[in-house]
Amino acid sequence: MITTSFDLSGAIRRACVLEATAAKPGNVHPGASFSDLKYADFVRSAEAVAPVLARTIELGIGRAIFEAVQATRAVVRTNTNLGIVLLLAPLAAIPLGQTLKGGISDVLNQLTHVDAVWVYRAIRLAQPGGLGSAESEDVSTEPTGTLYEVMQLAADRDGVAAQYANGFAWVIEEGAPFLMESPDFATHPEQVVIELQLRLLAAHPDTLIARKCGAGVAEEVSRRAQDVLDAGNLQADTGHNLLADFDRWLRADGNRRNPGTTADLIAACLFAAFRDGRNRKSVNK
Repeated sequence: MITTSFDLSGAIRRACVLEATAAKPGNVHPGASFSDLKYADFVRSAEAVAPVLARTIELGIGRAIFEAVQATRAVVRTNTNLGIVLLLAPLAAIPLGQTLKGGISDVLNQLTHVDAVWVYRAIRLAQPGGLGSAESEDVSTEPTGTLYEVMQLAADRDGVAAQYANGFAWVIEEGAPFLMESPDFATHPEQVVIELQLRLLAAHPDTLIARKCGAGVAEEVSRRAQDVLDAGNLQADTGHNLLADFDRWLRADGNRRNPGTTADLIAACLFAAFRDGRNRKSVNK
């Protein structure tokens, strides 16, 4: 049973900041920036969205997503966290007396057309890169279905939408348990987060990379991630060198191979681990 005194806003902020802080291959972190994105942008974004998403039950999922994106745009000029917000809002809507696994189905089944309208507005406001277009329910138009229905239509091309379709399985059944079961998560969280990135990439080709570079490149990223994992200890010389090589390769094409969808999933996994796991007490540190 989850305590109702849990600091929801604090957990959201800490999950977002820790995801951005870990020196994950191909992503922005304190030691690596993109031309239009810096680590400080992600920290400001985390601080902006945490209090909004903590009110998701009160606001409703769709409106909370829109207001979180609106709050982000007030502090940064580019999209830093649309995928994160889309993932965290349904999780934040689950009553604290329930586990995420126990409550996610009810939340998803109760999504409405109004939620979809708010989310489409949020996506247009965020202006994410590499979005592309769709034959049905394209975000440039107004949705006709519920948020659950339109996400199901996008699930085959977007890893965030896939979570709505699969009950957040990659987050609740894969990522969060890995974090919670890791003996090093509380003391060396960056190492564990980097390994989680590799595990998610190896299992699920990053859909942002697929949209920008093609499915073949996304699959190559997955193979390379698995090769790094197969090396064993990432702190040993061989693993460390392979990780550095992987990072350089991801950045070599003008950062087009940035595994951004996987980063969004990691933020959701961290939040889930803080909320449901034994490490949740650390969110107030």
